[in-house]
Amino acid sequence: MTWHPDGITFSTGNQYKTCRVWDIRNLSHSVAVLKGNLGAIRSIRYMSDGKYMAMAEPADFVHVYEFSKGYETEQEIDFFGEISGISISPDTQALFIGVWDRTYGSLLEYHRRRNYTYLDSFL
Repeated sequence: MTWHPDGITFSTGNQYKTCRVWDIRNLSHSVAVLKGNLGAIRSIRYMSDGKYMAMAEPADFVHVYEFSKGYETEQEIDFFGEISGISISPDTQALFIGVWDRTYGSLLEYHRRRNYTYLDSFL
């Protein structure tokens, strides 16, 4: 379980390959049900700015959802390996994925992509 920075929304993972998003003001039904591919959702993190949520399956898949678009926009990170957990840097610029493997254990690091317009780069 993890809380969104707004203090109203939280997410829970379960064994049925889904992550449920809840609003504390109405717990009678979930706001969204996000589906995984292979197994239980074991690690969920919101970025500190609240724009994105990442959830990890036990192996091979990490999903990143956009909070502001109602979790409709998703990016799926697909690789081969057991996932030990995920974390997000405090400045929200990097997503870290721990890969557990006896031979090739590693830490994957992904950075946010920024789209700058001409005016942004000028200022």
